[in-house]
Amino acid sequence: MALSDDTERTITNLPVLLARLSAVDRKRFDRIYDVRVAEGRMRVPTEMVPWVERTFGPVGEVETQTVVRVSNRVTGEGTLFNGLRARRPVGAFLRQPDDLAEELRDDAWADPLTSTPEDAFGRVQNEHGVSAANVARFDAAHSIIVFSEPSPLAFTRESVAGQMELARQWIAAANRDEPAARFPYVMWNCLWRAGGSIVHGHAQVTLARGRHYGKIERLRADAAAYEAEHGIGYFGDLAAVHASLGLASDRGGVRRLAHLSPVKEKEVVLLADAFDDAAAWAIHDTLAVFRDALAVRSFNMGVLLAPMTGDAAGWEGFPVVIRMVDRGSLSTRTSDIGGMEMFAESVVASDPFAIHQALSEAGV
Repeated sequence: MALSDDTERTITNLPVLLARLSAVDRKRFDRIYDVRVAEGRMRVPTEMVPWVERTFGPVGEVETQTVVRVSNRVTGEGTLFNGLRARRPVGAFLRQPDDLAEELRDDAWADPLTSTPEDAFGRVQNEHGVSAANVARFDAAHSIIVFSEPSPLAFTRESVAGQMELARQWIAAANRDEPAARFPYVMWNCLWRAGGSIVHGHAQVTLARGRHYGKIERLRADAAAYEAEHGIGYFGDLAAVHASLGLASDRGGVRRLAHLSPVKEKEVVLLADAFDDAAAWAIHDTLAVFRDALAVRSFNMGVLLAPMTGDAAGWEGFPVVIRMVDRGSLSTRTSDIGGMEMFAESVVASDPFAIHQALSEAGV
């Protein structure tokens, strides 16, 4: 049951929102999440006040900061929220972030059929892209979907659907070529902040052997343990928890969650029954809001898929899980990932409630 009161829906107010859930919804929430709120206090010297006010706003908001920590009891993921961190000063980067035409002037993939290698089994191709073998592979079965449109931010519903269709075709072809490779993963690293070494738009596809990639396998195992303990599916409960707080929607059979424990900024999770056009449209619609309403220019998107054949045991009920995050401004050189994210827990400035509001206003 969703909330019906007029409490301001922010991550800072999460304890108040939780207190107003029904008993059933609160019990479900507590099965998955733990929430803790703390205040960080400091004293700002008089000499520092002008800089603080210019950079962060009122001194009081700096001297007393509210930090909300949301921990997923099932997966071990956790996030520390403090919106003040979004106002941190960052060093300027030398490149001009919106001048992608200049970045593409010497496009290495202007003609991918002659500038990229092909897999031993050949290429898959349609009007929206073509596959290419990755020169420096991080797994034996690893290729690229080179987009027909060079600009990585000029995507449309049709182009994303066509590119995801190519990913499916490549997965099938690579599996036919090497049947032992049957654990698929699809990702899209958009521009340099997200690890994209080439500006020309592209996604990547890979197939693991023997077992799935570590974090995907861990998610499967955690979901299975949750179902064994509680007698109900983890992903259904995860979606219901987000819906009870007004952080979820369902369009075309794809559930969209403004994630309560995001790995990085603005994370949205999609849960789909199949990696089909409906899932691809949901990917586009969400990324279009990122681009057009939230000013996101660099993002990571990953599609977590169950194994193809022969390894289905333990994967029953595992949906298509699609995760996407903002990777920050292209004009800054400060990394959004440091020792906390690498070895401890994610630190995030964006508010899931604000992300859901932007998606809702766009009709997504």
